[in-house]
Amino acid sequence: MRRLVTTLVILLVVVIAGMTSLVFLINPNDFRNYMVNRVEQRSGYKLAIDGSLRWHVWPQLSILAGQTSLTAPGAKEPVVSAENMRLDVHLWPLLSHQLSIKQVMLKSAVIRLTPDSEANQPDAPIAPAGSDNQSVNEADNGWKFDIGHLSVADSLLIWQRAKSDQINVRDINLEMDQSNHRQATIQLSSRINRDQRDLTLNVAATLDMQNYPRQYSANISKLTYQISGADIPAKGVSGQASLQAEYQQNTQTMTLNNLSLSANDNQLTGSGRAVLGDVPDYQLNLQADKMNLDEISGWQPQVTNSTQQQAQAVMSAPVIARDVAQQPNSLSVLNGFNAQLALKAVAVTYRGLAIQNLDLQATDRQGDVQLSALTGNMGQGSFSIPGSLDSTRQQLQVSLSPELTNIQLGDLLRAYNLPQALTGSFSMHGKLSGKGLTLEDFNSNWQGQADMSMDDAHLNGLNIQQLVQQAVARSSNRVQGMERYEMYSQIQKLQAQGRLRNGELSLEGLSAESPMMTVKGDGKVSFAAQQADMNLLVRVTGGWKGDNPLIATLQKTDIPLRVFGPWKQLNYELNADQVLRQQLQQSARSAIQSWIDKRTNEK
Repeated sequence: MRRLVTTLVILLVVVIAGMTSLVFLINPNDFRNYMVNRVEQRSGYKLAIDGSLRWHVWPQLSILAGQTSLTAPGAKEPVVSAENMRLDVHLWPLLSHQLSIKQVMLKSAVIRLTPDSEANQPDAPIAPAGSDNQSVNEADNGWKFDIGHLSVADSLLIWQRAKSDQINVRDINLEMDQSNHRQATIQLSSRINRDQRDLTLNVAATLDMQNYPRQYSANISKLTYQISGADIPAKGVSGQASLQAEYQQNTQTMTLNNLSLSANDNQLTGSGRAVLGDVPDYQLNLQADKMNLDEISGWQPQVTNSTQQQAQAVMSAPVIARDVAQQPNSLSVLNGFNAQLALKAVAVTYRGLAIQNLDLQATDRQGDVQLSALTGNMGQGSFSIPGSLDSTRQQLQVSLSPELTNIQLGDLLRAYNLPQALTGSFSMHGKLSGKGLTLEDFNSNWQGQADMSMDDAHLNGLNIQQLVQQAVARSSNRVQGMERYEMYSQIQKLQAQGRLRNGELSLEGLSAESPMMTVKGDGKVSFAAQQADMNLLVRVTGGWKGDNPLIATLQKTDIPLRVFGPWKQLNYELNADQVLRQQLQQSARSAIQSWIDKRTNEK
């Protein structure tokens, strides 16, 4: 036992002595020029290491370096800079003059993917594919060079395309292992904070770099994320994603396949393509069986309970009061690229509306958006809303040609928290245009015209037949109305032509029919003030009891009715007694004239 211990101690002493001798015999600064030259020969990038290189023996044989940077040819700023760098090397290859790097560790690095860090040598020759770059000057000082693992901790990525705003990706922690076939596995975590919103990412992926930089691909097996902050639901938006990506350098084309993305209660699949030129061109094809946009937007129906109102479903960013006409263009980001989007979804929930078979087809040409198709079904009805958007101006310009068929108007009003004063099956065909897409924009900056109709409509809170019949009954005891009335006016068919201007809808040629009455007239509806002012001529044809001759007269008489005031509490003016008096006087005059004519004929 004593001999075994003695032998182990001797071996440990020999190993320590060998490592110590190796450290003293080999100067790590001898590797500096070699590493700089090899990096430039193999990639064209310039590696700069400030200060002296030094050995670090325990617990891992390493080379420590100070300020380090890596700069693309002709670039104004380095693509990578770090406060310090650690190279973990293998011991035995050093004995045969091989620098085999087990791991590269960068601490507090700054990675720049900006126009200033891009290479600026368009005429530089590119070696043909398949060339063995490692054979070029391989024998510098007799050393060979290899890297197996890269580690980046607590670092920052600055990303910018052309003149767009910079995006800072913070707290980057990256672990990458490379195989002998230039394939690598990656574990990445990071955080992005922008516009009072916070995005956290965790990525697991494999890279195929065999043809780098001409071509490389990635298989992202798992990507998890969470978004929180301003204008995001209180519980945030989180999900997972997976995809396969491939990049071709000569065409600057990135292809996405087998894309799968989840976001709260939403699941999307599809594919994409991007050409990253001076003006990027994106194509995205997505499909979904179920989408709940309310889970992403945080929309909830309006409530009246004060306690519920205090509990906000969405964290709002501070609002700066400004005139609607001077609000910034919310879609100006579309000006920087071209894009094509195709989205098909079997079932969609938006503002509580249940939409089936949604089909969205849109193209963007640097802010000129053509909405060639936006179609779907709602209940027994359908809609089609083609149009265009222009985001190149100071304010967003919108033009739409909506066609709605048998859509329940009450559901639309409920979706935008508007009083359900009028419900029924709504149809419309028209052309609308305006500035902006918010409800406030519609109430002040939109105009257009449309032909509208409704079937099985209810004017809630107001029974026009009851108003007329009770008013007539108060003026004359010869007739009376029904004993019981509903709390609404039932209309089988309603039609009107509407003209919208700055939030005020003018109705012309209004006509309505039901078994008990007919209505015609015109009026105005203010969306901003949520008020109406309608001038109607009402003819009640059913529900009368009493004097038949008077009933026959009333069934042919149009009685003026003005309905006005807030949608939630409509008022009315009805001059039934005056009309009744005029009709009775006219009937009396007609009877007297008939008697005179009869007497004249007898003579």
